[in-house]
Amino acid sequence: MSAPGTDALARRIAAIIALVAMVLTVALAIAMVIERFPRGLGVCCGLAIALVAGWFALVRNGIRRVIAALVAVLALSGAALLLLRDRGWLTSALLVAGVLAWHAAARIALRPVLRRPLAPPPRHPVLFVNPWSGDGKAARAGLAEHAAELGIDTVEMRIGDDLAELVRVAIAAGADGLAAAGGDGTQAVIATAAAEYGLPFACVPAGTRNHFALDLGVDRDDIRGALHALVAGGEHRVDLGEVNGRVFVNNVSMGLYAEAVRRPAYRDAKIKTLLDTAATLFGGAGAATDLRWTAPDGAVHASAAAILVSNNPYRLGEPVGPGTRPRLDTGRLGVAVVTDDSARRARERRLRRWNAVAFEVRAARPVSLGIDGESVVLEPPLRFRIRPRALRVRVSPRHPGASPSVLEQRPGDGLRALTDIAIGREPRIRR
Repeated sequence: MSAPGTDALARRIAAIIALVAMVLTVALAIAMVIERFPRGLGVCCGLAIALVAGWFALVRNGIRRVIAALVAVLALSGAALLLLRDRGWLTSALLVAGVLAWHAAARIALRPVLRRPLAPPPRHPVLFVNPWSGDGKAARAGLAEHAAELGIDTVEMRIGDDLAELVRVAIAAGADGLAAAGGDGTQAVIATAAAEYGLPFACVPAGTRNHFALDLGVDRDDIRGALHALVAGGEHRVDLGEVNGRVFVNNVSMGLYAEAVRRPAYRDAKIKTLLDTAATLFGGAGAATDLRWTAPDGAVHASAAAILVSNNPYRLGEPVGPGTRPRLDTGRLGVAVVTDDSARRARERRLRRWNAVAFEVRAARPVSLGIDGESVVLEPPLRFRIRPRALRVRVSPRHPGASPSVLEQRPGDGLRALTDIAIGREPRIRR
């Protein structure tokens, strides 16, 4: 992530200040440990905790940021109090100033800055609203009224409507820009049409989880800003996934999760339903895992506990940015398979992951899937492919514009990113 002109210069200066502040603060702490041992060792430990917690407060969001910030403040306060007991007023002030300068400068240097000039506004933009998504989130935000202020027509779904048909009618009437306000299922339908006709698309996170918006870098708490991006946002192209001709923006699941999604109780009791489904699948009834697939080494497997195929690879099993995708424009599917070898105990099942441009699953009967969280049954074989850079997405310049997998880096990765920015190089992001 970088920016031209003054933005790039400001980020570079901020990165240099952050690194210098960190080095001077650590050097001062080491000198203080030597001079005031053993009490200085406690001060140094408190400072180290404050720096690490401050980093997580810098890159995390929500309650995790609050907790990390609280830990950093407490650790820094404890270190300062230990110094004050030795009348180390000046040292305390310098240490606190160093940590605060590092935090502020690193925040400026690592903020997402998009190299996306504002795209021309469409002449006849149309917003499609699913009023049931997110328990009426769009209505609470006054989204239709805001759309009218922006010159965007609104089409609100009603019971019995075919959303895909509504979109086709709007495009036939001259719509040249589309926005979708709803969950990921709604996003997929509108995105399919936008990609087919080459129209700009805005993802308005009016659903419950809004995973697509999260990985696009849309601020999920600013649905008005997400809509405004359609007429005053930067544009970039992202990939779409496809299974048997049906587009998905996030993922398709088979096995445990897909079976659970089909159950009526899932929406109200997700964990209990998942456990009940697991008991059914792994309690001796192996037919539910009849999913035949081929590994990258050419080996053919006759079953799986679960298979997840995603539009671009997810970061799985990581302490930062878990369950999100660093990019949506790699031109690759992410494939994750939980093997179900009956000779192994349940806790020994393995997760296998790889990337591919295409993937196929065969079965002896129709397969239950969860496509972007919606329950669907398709006839095998299931043929997956990626549509590279098929969708023109617009994101507000006020929004992050990047996935948490990019923003939430380990401390070591963050230091490397700061160093890259300081020397004028594009930061290396761990995928």
